[in-house]
Amino acid sequence: MSTPNGYHQQYLEVDVTTGNTKYHRLSTKLLKQTIGGSGLGTQLLIDHQAWKYDPLSAEASIVFAFSPLVGSPLTTSAKFAVVSRSPLTGRINDSLASSTFAIAGKRTGNDALLIKGRAASPSVLVINEDKVELQPADQLWGLSAEEAEEKLRKQFAKDYSFAVIGPGGEQLVRYATISHSGRHAGRGGSGAILGSKNIKALAVRGKKRTGWHNTEALIAQARDLSKRSFGPATEKYRELGTAANLLVFNRLNCLPTRNFQRGSFENVVQLSPEAMNVARDKMKTSCAACTIGCTHVYSVAVDGKASRARIEYENLFALGPLCEVSDQQTVLQASQLCDYYGLDTISTGGTIAFAMECAEKGFLDEPWLNFGDGDALLKAIHLIGQNKGLGKKLAKGSRALANELGKNTIAFAPQVKGLELPGYEPRALQTMALGFAVGSRGADHNRSGAYEVDFSEDVDRRNAGTSQARLAVETEDKAAIMDSLILCKFLRGVFEDYFAECVLLLNLITGWTLESKDLIATAKTIVDAKKQFNILSGWSPEEDTLPERMLTSALEDDEQASLNRETLEALVKAYNLERGWDEAGFLQTTSTGV
Repeated sequence: MSTPNGYHQQYLEVDVTTGNTKYHRLSTKLLKQTIGGSGLGTQLLIDHQAWKYDPLSAEASIVFAFSPLVGSPLTTSAKFAVVSRSPLTGRINDSLASSTFAIAGKRTGNDALLIKGRAASPSVLVINEDKVELQPADQLWGLSAEEAEEKLRKQFAKDYSFAVIGPGGEQLVRYATISHSGRHAGRGGSGAILGSKNIKALAVRGKKRTGWHNTEALIAQARDLSKRSFGPATEKYRELGTAANLLVFNRLNCLPTRNFQRGSFENVVQLSPEAMNVARDKMKTSCAACTIGCTHVYSVAVDGKASRARIEYENLFALGPLCEVSDQQTVLQASQLCDYYGLDTISTGGTIAFAMECAEKGFLDEPWLNFGDGDALLKAIHLIGQNKGLGKKLAKGSRALANELGKNTIAFAPQVKGLELPGYEPRALQTMALGFAVGSRGADHNRSGAYEVDFSEDVDRRNAGTSQARLAVETEDKAAIMDSLILCKFLRGVFEDYFAECVLLLNLITGWTLESKDLIATAKTIVDAKKQFNILSGWSPEEDTLPERMLTSALEDDEQASLNRETLEALVKAYNLERGWDEAGFLQTTSTGV
């Protein structure tokens, strides 16, 4: 049977302990059932029994998965997924990012790269279409990802692309990121996994291309999509970036503040993109193969030197209101420091905010660590990135810190399954609360678009009913397809008939004749695979919940924003049944493969 267009129909396995490589065939059946990206990466982890191993052990596997759309003319399609067992949660983690790394990685002739083992010394893993080797990286160890990538660009030919870790990954911070051209595969600690393998960077290049089944129709469809309105939200992001959410969420009392004690922040205006546009130089950039351009970079002075900080809503929320820090310079500097060390901003801010409350209540003997203290915020980030002092505890995340401190501090640790909550207050957005509770990788706003339901006219966002479980499932299914094709979430507003148009794109690339119902079934297969991986990793139904604080008290500044345990449990039960699982959330089948 011929290879479908859009695929090489193989993946590369590299053991960096021995240097051995192996190419594996990917069946057409498996590709139809996983597509690529998150779906393919999850299945490869299952096949390699990655649930058995400590994520930071030599035996652990990490997958860089591409998709059939990579290299096509479709906007936002230059993306890849990094999939592993998370060192922060112990559960599945799939981080997505955009850059030329996706294009160069796929041109090595592989639909995915699976890496295991541990190199004897700091190394760069170099993957060409016909050669794989380890090169020494001692001179790069200790550098930021940006500094290391700059040196690599001087060392290697121009057609190489790189995925790099910063000092945080080297120090095995459980929420360290992987960086590429200034973008990050952020959540869940994939950077720590590379660090544990002594891999400072991947360098990839190749000339192997996959064809398109119907080039003329694909180009016409790409042009049609680019001409459509991306919707008011995305147009707003083009102008102000995702930071535009800050004032809107504050007005709706769903902006998490002071470690999720309040839903609004009094001094929020100082951190708004409108205020920054007046006070600072700004430049707009786009990801590779993207026509949206939501990335906004602002000038900031760090240690007396001019620098830049990439700003998104999640950076501002986590390093600003969540820690009650309102100084613009400090929050921008904190964001830049997270980039320097290679740290996920949501987990960094969430863990520090939790530690601030613990110090305030006398559970943590760190009197310098106070809400609203910008210097304390910056000091804490340095300690985390350097793995010194208190930073050694903070580097493990809020759940680990709560378990170490005891005294029921876990009740207000802002995490689900160990992953810190993003900037959506669950009591004010209760469909999103369900999405957080059942999320396969923990509290996450990218694998569940349930906030879209809350912001619609279809539901009462402060008074969830079990009928909202179906709506939450629908947003997850759409995300599963988008994360496997892979396309940017901001593109979802373009589609008039989501599954019909997505399957059309896939068919134009591959030559398949799939229908909408087939893609809907694929979404279920992908979500089931993530659940299966978690079950094999030790998941229990008790994990599908929220911090006790969010189930026992209303927001201090919005008494209507209240969610109790019984309501959440009913939502979770309804969700599980809607998924075709049993009431507790276990699969109805014991299959361990596609």
